[in-house]
Amino acid sequence: MVVLRLKRLGRRHRPFYRLNAMDRRAPRNGRVIEELGWFDPLVEDDKQLSLKADRIKYWLSVGAQPSDTVKTLLKRIDVDPTPGKKA
Repeated sequence: MVVLRLKRLGRRHRPFYRLNAMDRRAPRNGRVIEELGWFDPLVEDDKQLSLKADRIKYWLSVGAQPSDTVKTLLKRIDVDPTPGKKA
């Protein structure tokens, strides 16, 4: 099963995340199927989030399950996080 989840990068006390499509069994920072964007939680302006909405919609349409944190990020860019739902 494919899941959409965050991969942590950066350094201590300065996190940076990439949103990825990954196999459910892979570790958090393990092998990635496709990179779908990034999230920088410490930036306050509009450069905090950059996601590929079309590719995310594709992965959701084929049944990928987003994590809880990814669901909240998808709502910020007006993408319905319900997997398998065709728009």
